[in-house]
Amino acid sequence: MGYAQLVIGPAGSGKSTYCSSLFRHCEAVGRSIHVVNLDPAAEQFDYPVAVDIRELICLDDVMEELGLGPNGALMYCMEYPFALSNSESTSMDFSATASCAIFRIGPNGWKWLYAITMLELEDNMDDWLTDELDNYLDDDYLVFDCPGQIELFSHVPVLRNFVEHLKSKNFNVCVVYLLDSQFITDVTKFISGCMASLSAMIQLELPHVNILSKMDLVTNKRDIEDFLNPQGQVLLSELNQRMAPQFLKLNKALIDLVDQYSMVSFVPLDLRKESSIRYILSQIDNCIQYGEDADVKVKDFDPEDIDD
Repeated sequence: MGYAQLVIGPAGSGKSTYCSSLFRHCEAVGRSIHVVNLDPAAEQFDYPVAVDIRELICLDDVMEELGLGPNGALMYCMEYPFALSNSESTSMDFSATASCAIFRIGPNGWKWLYAITMLELEDNMDDWLTDELDNYLDDDYLVFDCPGQIELFSHVPVLRNFVEHLKSKNFNVCVVYLLDSQFITDVTKFISGCMASLSAMIQLELPHVNILSKMDLVTNKRDIEDFLNPQGQVLLSELNQRMAPQFLKLNKALIDLVDQYSMVSFVPLDLRKESSIRYILSQIDNCIQYGEDADVKVKDFDPEDIDD
């Protein structure tokens, strides 16, 4: 059985920094992990890349070949290796595997918005991902550094298909959702972050560990502490003060979802403290049952030492 972390979150939330810090921590304690890059737009890394999606498809190549902007091209790149094969499909030209629409967006000119159809790229997942995963043993620990496009884990089934493939290869998977702690400055942003995380939970249907990243950059940690242990009535009062009266019922429903059902909670991450990284890793390991099937180590004692 293999183990995996799927590191997701909005752009700039610190996913790659988390992967780098986690790799250094595990290296220091003598633990082996392998970090996989799933971002076709990545340029540099602070950790050794075990598997790189850019070897299969590159963002710059897609932008040039299909004439897409960065967002549409990235969505295409993510669909490419994880597209499920269509038994009725035939081989198609690269440029004909996606359909795109152009819309006029305000005074800023043309912006590409993707409308990707079923990609008829037979057995891409089996051919690429299976070959890569076969290089690792049953008890290996993989960390997947994902791109920050929120569509990937909110409503587009790309990562869900990827997760299903990992499960078919007997991997226990945990989602690590990162949210920038500097984003959580008031109750409205906190609720927004909770809803984004909940959307990923529903879409992926996996054990979930939500992390407030960049705690080392927060100047007033008391403001954050109110959201680490939120009080429902306090949040509702603050939310009602900020929102128009017609949203009172909606506010109560949102707060009840967070408070009564305990669906979403966050763990702070301060990369300056090894104890913080160690605690989060233990939470994730518990979710995926890492180490539970390990053999018990028994130390043999010399009878003479026992008599002493």
